[in-house]
Amino acid sequence: MTGEPAPVPTGPVRGRRIGVDVGAVRVGVALSDPDGLIATPLVTLARDVAGGADVRALAELVAEHEAVGIVVGLPRSLSGQEGHAAGLARAFADALGAAVTVPVVFSDERLTTVVATRQLRESGRKGRKQRAVIDQVAAVGILQGWLDTARPR
Repeated sequence: MTGEPAPVPTGPVRGRRIGVDVGAVRVGVALSDPDGLIATPLVTLARDVAGGADVRALAELVAEHEAVGIVVGLPRSLSGQEGHAAGLARAFADALGAAVTVPVVFSDERLTTVVATRQLRESGRKGRKQRAVIDQVAAVGILQGWLDTARPR
């Protein structure tokens, strides 16, 4: 994959989209409804940079849910610069793009993990219980933000 991945279908194309929050240790995954209105948490995968089990598991989820596109969070600094984490997300998206037949796009994920952490803390989840789902909640934020901006007005 070179440059930006192909755009995820919008408008009249109906189908589920998968949102992905790539971390150093875990990959949070969210799923939209077929109409592309609501994103919900799906699963957290263990990150497997060396073996690629995380990419294979995500490709299986794409097939299982008949997803029509994937939205990968691209972490940037508040100034818009890309750092090490963005490089990891891009490498993950490249590997994923080679493993699936649906488009993979990036969506700016600035502050999604911060917002997810705050939401979980406010809901009473702390410590290990919070870490277990924070990546899923961040993936929901990434996917919901993309769905909201991609929806025809």
